[in-house]
Amino acid sequence: MKQPDTPLRWVKRLFRTSNLDTVKIIKRVIVSVVGATVLLIGVALLVLPGPAFVVIPVGLAILATEYAWARRWLRKARRIATDVLSHGDRKAS
Repeated sequence: MKQPDTPLRWVKRLFRTSNLDTVKIIKRVIVSVVGATVLLIGVALLVLPGPAFVVIPVGLAILATEYAWARRWLRKARRIATDVLSHGDRKAS
């Protein structure tokens, strides 16, 4: 008869190195799929009616949690948005 797992054994099995690697890979895949989907929807909204300039940065922000290239693009998008907003404020004055 097999002994039931004690809490300590269960925790050890949960936090094995191979399990942590698997969890990291699964997280990266989920972030990639969700981020790419949101980003592609944002790109589609450039020609369709909708808030593309809100959705694209959201997709980049999701991808930026895992990828350096997305962080760079997000920084660039923020800079462009800040310039556009500050330029609009100057024109209004």
